[in-house]
Amino acid sequence: MIKTNKSYAKRLKITKSGKILALGTGRNHFNAKEGRRSQLGNKRSTEYPMGNKDKALFINTIAK
Repeated sequence: MIKTNKSYAKRLKITKSGKILALGTGRNHFNAKEGRRSQLGNKRSTEYPMGNKDKALFINTIAK
């Protein structure tokens, strides 16, 4: 069985409908020199592509 990367799993969010949302990369710092549009666009979560079988495994390991 594949181990779940717990540090990354904590950054994912499961919605009510079962979608898994992940935050965009490179959000922590170095934003001062970026334009406001790119700063705000970086806040938006994107859907994490995952098959139904993998999604079921992920939800079961997180729920425990």
